[in-house]
Amino acid sequence: MTPDLRLVAVDMDGTLLDAHGAVPERLWPLLDEMRARGIVFVPASGRQYATLRQLFARAADGMPFIAENGTYVVRDDVEISSTPLDADVVHTVVAALRETTADYGVVVTGRDCAWVTRTDAAFLAEVAKYYVEREVVDDLAAVADRAIKIAVFCFGDAETEIAPALASVGETHQVVVSGANWVDVMDARADKGEALRALQRAFGILPAQTAAFGDYLNDVQMLQAADWSYAMDNAHPDVKAVARRIAPHHHDEGVVEVLGELLGVGL
Repeated sequence: MTPDLRLVAVDMDGTLLDAHGAVPERLWPLLDEMRARGIVFVPASGRQYATLRQLFARAADGMPFIAENGTYVVRDDVEISSTPLDADVVHTVVAALRETTADYGVVVTGRDCAWVTRTDAAFLAEVAKYYVEREVVDDLAAVADRAIKIAVFCFGDAETEIAPALASVGETHQVVVSGANWVDVMDARADKGEALRALQRAFGILPAQTAAFGDYLNDVQMLQAADWSYAMDNAHPDVKAVARRIAPHHHDEGVVEVLGELLGVGL
């Protein structure tokens, strides 16, 4: 069965991007094909909008982006939706993390910038992969009123070392493991699924006309918003349990392979 495809939402790390963190070269002609057919392609990531736009500079004009795990949705620098955090949440998260012995760093993200206090090279190198617009500040509380997301990087396993420390925060906010080393804290109303539904409403597109690809726990709600949902072969088991289909491993350009099949385009 060939879908009446109108919207494609794709996670980045572990899903679309290759082993070197790059967009597969074979995707660019597919983007041209989708644009010609009126199919909206949406990068959907925990990454910053500026970082996503840089990744897709060759095709970014007119492209919507689901950034910061759904807390910021934007197209051509015009905000479609955003979900800010209460300023006191930054203090709550920092206090809760003092209970863990894990090696971690905190990133407070806004619409246009990310802020950190930890300054060692190893941590900043990890932050730089996802946040091209960033600043070092003396106190995260000073930027808390501009926060839309808090991201915690763990040099160990985020799911077992960081997420449990934030269990109490999860009673009132979204606390989601977004990668092997990352946990994100967001407003309870915010996730990639809500962001995708906002785009479906904005463009008049149905779940039956939507495809979504993901690999980690922050992708679950997005996959649930699309009838054509794909977990990557390398995906977390809980993501595979939710998705209706399995795509090849991201190292094998699984997103490109599936989109080529759905579009009937030889690659």
